[in-house]
Amino acid sequence: MSENVQAFLQFIQHEKRYSPNTLMAYAMDLEQFAAFAKEQFAQDDIDIVSHIEIRSWMVSLMEQKLLARSINRKISTLKSYYKFLMRKAVIAKNPMVKVISPKSAKQLPVFIEQKGMQSLLTQIEFEDSFEGVRDKLIIEMLYATGMRRSELLNLRDKDIDSYGGQIKVIGKGKKERIIPLNNELLSVIASFQKVKSEICEVSDSLICEKTGKPLTASKVYAIVKKYLSMVTTVNKRSPHVLRHSFATHLLNNGAEINAVKELLGHSNLAATQVYTHNTIEKLKDVYKKAHPRGE
Repeated sequence: MSENVQAFLQFIQHEKRYSPNTLMAYAMDLEQFAAFAKEQFAQDDIDIVSHIEIRSWMVSLMEQKLLARSINRKISTLKSYYKFLMRKAVIAKNPMVKVISPKSAKQLPVFIEQKGMQSLLTQIEFEDSFEGVRDKLIIEMLYATGMRRSELLNLRDKDIDSYGGQIKVIGKGKKERIIPLNNELLSVIASFQKVKSEICEVSDSLICEKTGKPLTASKVYAIVKKYLSMVTTVNKRSPHVLRHSFATHLLNNGAEINAVKELLGHSNLAATQVYTHNTIEKLKDVYKKAHPRGE
């Protein structure tokens, strides 16, 4: 890995405050492009490539049947990298100027219908055990707050304000936000904290294993997938689906979009507006079924 690549990764880690997963993805993208440039063009230094090498890499990725959004993510990495080199005066021309990203079809966020979530939270039996209480808390927390999986894993007991009925969350870019908690969720939190104090070793993490160790991201994914599989047939059953459901249900029930933006921790409104498409599709469906000339 070149010195410039290392400097770039340190920049996005410490100054941009990108997450470890994003940092790893950027590093892998640059490593893959460097390997391609060396193999196909005998180019050992990606700092001096032209748009030709980059376009060729895009074609290669398309031939590998990568989705457009996956290719765009890799192209976004290169855009950030060469912008960094321009700012540092390492290069005089940005090779990305002549590179056009492939168009990707818009995909609406996958979400669970309200009746499905209602069934999960009121009819599905969670085991009366440490794991059962913890798993219920995970599902309730993700759906009732819309937080990301990484944010859930970073929660500490001290972040809960039971008296004020709220929780402090540290999101992307180390930005802090406050999310209100409903009484049902506060009750589930209290139940788990009681069980945790009786069974597991001392742990600073709100949600943990019996040993006191924090849960892994893959474990949270497996838990969510297990319970969502009981109430839905949608292919995607990840923790992020609960975040999508949170936002979609709020908007469907009349929540103001700027309020939803703040709750989700989005930096701009455009990221939140994608959920309005689900609302519009729902309205279209109602119109088609109810209006005499809806078809």
